[in-house]
Amino acid sequence: MAELNRLRNKIDDIDLQILDLLNRRAKTVINVGKTKSDKHLKIHSPEREKEIMNRLRGINPGPFPNDALKLIYEEILSASLSLQLPLNVSYLGPSATFTHLAARRQFGSSTRYLPESTIREVFDAVHRGKALYGVVPVENSTEGVVNYTLDMFMDVDLKIAFEIMLEISHNLLSKSGNKTGIKKIYSYPQATAQCRGWLEKNFPGTPIIEELSTASAAKRVSKNTSTAAVASELAASEYKLKFVEKGIEDNKANYTRFLVIAKDSPGRTGKDKTSIMLSLKDKPGALYLILRPFARHRINLTKIESRPSKRKAWEYMFFVDMEGHIEDKGVEKALNDVKKECLFLKVLGSYPSAE
Repeated sequence: MAELNRLRNKIDDIDLQILDLLNRRAKTVINVGKTKSDKHLKIHSPEREKEIMNRLRGINPGPFPNDALKLIYEEILSASLSLQLPLNVSYLGPSATFTHLAARRQFGSSTRYLPESTIREVFDAVHRGKALYGVVPVENSTEGVVNYTLDMFMDVDLKIAFEIMLEISHNLLSKSGNKTGIKKIYSYPQATAQCRGWLEKNFPGTPIIEELSTASAAKRVSKNTSTAAVASELAASEYKLKFVEKGIEDNKANYTRFLVIAKDSPGRTGKDKTSIMLSLKDKPGALYLILRPFARHRINLTKIESRPSKRKAWEYMFFVDMEGHIEDKGVEKALNDVKKECLFLKVLGSYPSAE
């Protein structure tokens, strides 16, 4: 028992040292914020945050795990930023959507989160300066792209600042937690599509009704005993619902990619992506001519998606993601060559690749 008390006292001493170091770090952070303000520099520096995380994980000797270290430092960085600048982040709400979860994963718990009803309202909040950043879904590994998000880049002049990859697990929730008596199921269309097989097997013929988000579906179901929602675990807690079934997604390797939008993109981190949108000249081989420069400059394309331009029948905009930053010479040269073959080309942003 004496040995246990000695070890516990040692932990208490170490905790005091950690607390002292955190406060010393916070005072330094406040001084950094003042210096940036005096020199009219941006307060938030995503590339610096990435540099800190990579350096610490690279030199961590253990046994403290890197995954836990990452979570702790995300909160330290979030709290530190809040000491310099109150950070407003808008997201596709209401509270407890998967977009909300993704936003918290990126910005931590010290941020002020502003739920918006539609993807357009998230873009508008950032464009009008109500929020510094906005978080929107852009594609799912099972169901593909969220077209509404891509269309918004045609209408609003904003940049991509980050991408977030979030593993998605869906649950069927209701007030009672019983399968019997469920007459309607509510959710966001992408969510029900990811659970289509399970729903058809377990609730054949049950009407599935579209909601603006998984969380708004959970909110609706919290007021009705004969309905259920496909939503997140956080939504179950937020709206006091019970689990009818956990993990009902058809594909267990189910990820959604979210984009963080802002008025500017961050600087180069060394592991980046660049996204562009473009329209082609109407001539034979037009698509080949824009792809050739990427191959010549050895730029790896990770995604190509087309959407109607909405300006002219059968005219399309192409959305392209590639590895590398706009400041990389290879990317810059490739885009200069591609631009010669386009009617229109816009860089949507260069940003850190999600892990």
